[in-house]
Amino acid sequence: MSWSVSTALKLGRVSNLPTVWSNTLAGVVLAGASPFNWNIASLLIAMTAAYVGGMFLNDAFDRKIDAKERPERPIPSGAVKAGEVYAAGFTLLGAAIMFSALAAYGWGQGVLRSTLLALSLCGAIVLYNAWHKNNPLSPVVMGLCRMLVYLCAGFTASPSPSLLLYAGAVVLLAYLIGLTYVAKQENLGSVKNSWPLVFLAAPALFGIYALIDDMQVLFALVAFNVWVIYCLYLIQRKSAGDIPRAVVSMIAGICLVDAIFIASMSSLWIMALALVAFGFTLFLQRYISGT
Repeated sequence: MSWSVSTALKLGRVSNLPTVWSNTLAGVVLAGASPFNWNIASLLIAMTAAYVGGMFLNDAFDRKIDAKERPERPIPSGAVKAGEVYAAGFTLLGAAIMFSALAAYGWGQGVLRSTLLALSLCGAIVLYNAWHKNNPLSPVVMGLCRMLVYLCAGFTASPSPSLLLYAGAVVLLAYLIGLTYVAKQENLGSVKNSWPLVFLAAPALFGIYALIDDMQVLFALVAFNVWVIYCLYLIQRKSAGDIPRAVVSMIAGICLVDAIFIASMSSLWIMALALVAFGFTLFLQRYISGT
């Protein structure tokens, strides 16, 4: 392949990778397992490969639309060939499945179960990339991708995950539906309907419920609420560049969703890692587009 490192980083939208890492940590913690295990490395590699592979395929599938709307993207600009991007994307998805199985083996869990979940994640990624344009259900499919990161991480680390893993997966799905709805309209300069934004409140509702048992959730909950209010302000202001800025900000906010879930399990040190991931995402987004 002839592309440069900068092209690969741009194709993979690596600025958002910290959100995948915090998703992985949250999935393990919500399952009732400890992330302080050497096998977490294989799991993080698996989820990283799934994300980057999915981003590569996103550009490959969208190359004709990008030629009109985003000619600066690597494929329409001629920086790389579509065939090479397809090959790299599917290879990375294959690596994600392999490393998920390796992590499950190391944890002493069911390799077949972890492999099937990783296959489901990769299948959802391909489905979204192939069928997200003009598909009203695409926000649900995107949410399903992140939901499967939680489930894949949780079942890889634990034979019988806590019910909180399922609750967290559903709440994360709701947040991604709201986020993806806005992202689909970032080129329009405004959001047509406001009602899907209600899905963004799901993590806050979970956090309020979790406060009943553990006040340690309060800091993460406040941080999330302040950030979502800021994003909603950008959406309603409708100034130039506000919608894309709101999108990348909400993507970074995924780490704050993870922080709420992790705090609900009384894992404050791991919650701190999710907050670091949030800051790191914002930092990387300054140099590599996260849209």
